[in-house]
Amino acid sequence: MTEERRDLLVLNITDNVAVLKRAAEAGSRQRIGAEGVLEIGVPLEMGHKVAIAAIAEGKDVLKYGVPIGVATRDISPGDHVHLHNLASRYTVIRDWEAEE
Repeated sequence: MTEERRDLLVLNITDNVAVLKRAAEAGSRQRIGAEGVLEIGVPLEMGHKVAIAAIAEGKDVLKYGVPIGVATRDISPGDHVHLHNLASRYTVIRDWEAEE
């Protein structure tokens, strides 16, 4: 069994994403709260967002207790939350890496 880690920082109790405090490997198990455990889907670096709850397409992505954008597709717990599944309601975001 893979060791459970506590590398996710939940910034507000109402958030549906958390921030990685250090890099995580795909398949690593992260403990959330007293009872929750989720599995990271892909390798991620420190500072990236991970869904800690299911977020349906069109629903708000909450960080700091406020919406930071909207899900552009269904997001499962443990999924990386970034430009590929999140759209800002406030600014236009360009994915420079995808344009190369």
